[in-house]
Amino acid sequence: QVQLVESGGGLVQAGGSLRLSCAASGRSFSSYTMGWFRQAPGKEREFVASITWNGRTRYYADSMKGRSAISRDNAKNTGYLQRNSLKPEDTAVYYCAAGQQDYAYWGQGTQVTVSS
Repeated sequence: QVQLVESGGGLVQAGGSLRLSCAASGRSFSSYTMGWFRQAPGKEREFVASITWNGRTRYYADSMKGRSAISRDNAKNTGYLQRNSLKPEDTAVYYCAAGQQDYAYWGQGTQVTVSS
């Protein structure tokens, strides 16, 4: 069993940056793929980025490339998502998730609001 807790969200001006964190409890986190997703008001949840258990492979949604960086520190049981050059349309609840074949574990989300 893995529990995930996101932090680092908040209010930021357009053009600014945020670093989101995902703290995991449980010994299995280091063996799981970790992903970040987001859900904007009135929209479906969408994929942002993912990273394999060893950090060697990263995937990004096309719209996130160049403005996002996903990373993890398995020694700290923590994953990260750096978002740069934020735009008002990046306003959403950001979730981290973890799992092997699928994302079996999800956090509660952290709100990111980008003001124009």
